[in-house]
Amino acid sequence: MLLPQYVGTAAQVADQIEESFRAGEADGVMVSAAQSPGTFNDFVDYVVPELQRRGLFRTEYQGDTLRDHLGLSSTTERVAHAVA
Repeated sequence: MLLPQYVGTAAQVADQIEESFRAGEADGVMVSAAQSPGTFNDFVDYVVPELQRRGLFRTEYQGDTLRDHLGLSSTTERVAHAVA
């Protein structure tokens, strides 16, 4: 399966991501820095703020851990439930 490659300025990349999202073709993106090591930092520094301005990328997180951000129960809750 070929994944789309977004190329251009931050606004152009955000346009392409938004178009895919609004068309129901994507619900997220994967950024690979294998070919261009600075790509990830550029994406975070330039594209993410543009997506945030458009309401397509969160600006705040709930909780303090990845588990909290994903809405998963804590390990202690799972252990207590398994023991009960």
